[in-house]
Amino acid sequence: MKDSYRHKGLRKQLVEQLREKGIADERVLQAMAQLPRHFFLDKAFEEWAYQDKPFPIGKEQTISQPYTVAYQTSLLEVSKRDKILEIGTGSGYQAAILALLGGRVYTVERQELLYKKAKALLEQLAIGNIRCYLRDGYKGLPEFAPFDKIIVTAGAEEVPKPLLEQLRIGGSMVIPVGGKAQRMKRITKVDADQYEYEDFANFRFVPFLKGINKE
Repeated sequence: MKDSYRHKGLRKQLVEQLREKGIADERVLQAMAQLPRHFFLDKAFEEWAYQDKPFPIGKEQTISQPYTVAYQTSLLEVSKRDKILEIGTGSGYQAAILALLGGRVYTVERQELLYKKAKALLEQLAIGNIRCYLRDGYKGLPEFAPFDKIIVTAGAEEVPKPLLEQLRIGGSMVIPVGGKAQRMKRITKVDADQYEYEDFANFRFVPFLKGINKE
């Protein structure tokens, strides 16, 4: 895998675009400037990797638009050593960004093919601090709970109760909620059964599905 001067230049331009679109978290922008997005795409899409667009990665899934990744990650407010649960590994790009920000990432994917591909790539990149699991994201990872942060990268019609239960008190979850279009929400766990909800912009994600899809 090669990260050329051209790739680095295109990444720099992308980061400037994200800044112009209102992304103000410099740590997030720096992580995105550092991470080669083209590594996470099929060769056919490499030329377009630094456009602010989503691309297919197989199994009717996509790598999210860079703006969406930056927006969600900024809302998550990652601190070093945060224990983070990601629902929807996809290409592995979002997990890598979270790890570069110092998070300890537990990422769950329901599509076996994507899980294997992302796990192999993340191991090859040796970013560290990322554990991948082939699991039903709706159930989370109760054996590793509680989590400081949870991020969901698929559109949920409702907020899964098991994920709320796996947040530590004071922890927060960023999740897009809705039908065809979703509203980005940040949910903070105030105490054992009390949550504070904040609403942000509208987005369009692939649907959050239950179960595991074997190859």
